[in-house]
Amino acid sequence: MLTSLKKIAIPFLIIVIFVSWILSIWWGWMPSSYNVKSRVQEAAQEENVEMVPGYATVTTLIDMTEWLVNKPGGLLSNDVTPPGLLMDNMPAFEYGVLEQVRDLALVMRLDFSRSQSQSTGDKDLETAQNKVNISYKSWVLPSAENEYKGAIKAFKRYRSRLSAEDETEAQFYTRADNLGDWLREIEKRLGSISQNLSASVGNDIFDTNLAGDTTAKQSTRTSDQLKIQTSWFKIDNVFYESRGSTWAILHFLKAVQVDFADVLEKKNAAVSLKQIIRDLEGTQQAVWSPMVLNGSGFGFLANHSLVMANYVSRANAALIDLRRLLEQG
Repeated sequence: MLTSLKKIAIPFLIIVIFVSWILSIWWGWMPSSYNVKSRVQEAAQEENVEMVPGYATVTTLIDMTEWLVNKPGGLLSNDVTPPGLLMDNMPAFEYGVLEQVRDLALVMRLDFSRSQSQSTGDKDLETAQNKVNISYKSWVLPSAENEYKGAIKAFKRYRSRLSAEDETEAQFYTRADNLGDWLREIEKRLGSISQNLSASVGNDIFDTNLAGDTTAKQSTRTSDQLKIQTSWFKIDNVFYESRGSTWAILHFLKAVQVDFADVLEKKNAAVSLKQIIRDLEGTQQAVWSPMVLNGSGFGFLANHSLVMANYVSRANAALIDLRRLLEQG
């Protein structure tokens, strides 16, 4: 009897492992960048509406959120069974995308949809922004997927009201100061991403947190020199989280190209944004190595994190220049 069970169990186990391996490859396939303008035009044609200001940004925000829940395997970050439970690269990528969705949802609610600081916020954007902030690890009561789907519905309601001729409450203001406020948040994200990627090799840095202000203080004293290095076990997670963040930012900036075209043209800043987009596209190049390598900067092996950090740093520097250009009269 025991021998018969072994004859059945071993082949069954082999089949399960093989199927799980195939699924992990399929579910872990990284998305490629796409033409945002064409995608937005298709969405407008499907809904039979005009591409009003803000339509491209909201549509791209919807697409990013839909990708999280509708891609092969769905949201993997909260899986409690194999193969999703055993995967880490795609969940890290998902979290990078989710961070940018959360940031833009907040800016949509507080800045893009409001004419001034005393104006009221949009109810649908408030609902969506609250729902995308649920923990991405939550898998039941409520599940992250259901909350994100609720956010998508709220974003779509806002988009429909935005493009309706008889609707005046839903607005999207394409002002230089609004765009500058969002770009300032992107600067912080890209700066953090670049720092995390560079920490793949150990760096000794001076503590410059209080530099430039003699009256500045901090709550807890720290060493004058800091040692920053990412754990070897987290190198690939940091890499793919950064890749997910830059993938989302890349498409949001492409949407900004459409919605803020007049503002960028007036400031003669359109070409600056094109260069930022080109630098971020470099972060999405195919990784041909079977694993993310962590060689030293000038060592025998490559360091994929430092290569990506280079693209991110260049994009961030150009983004700072773009924001300053928008702030000029």
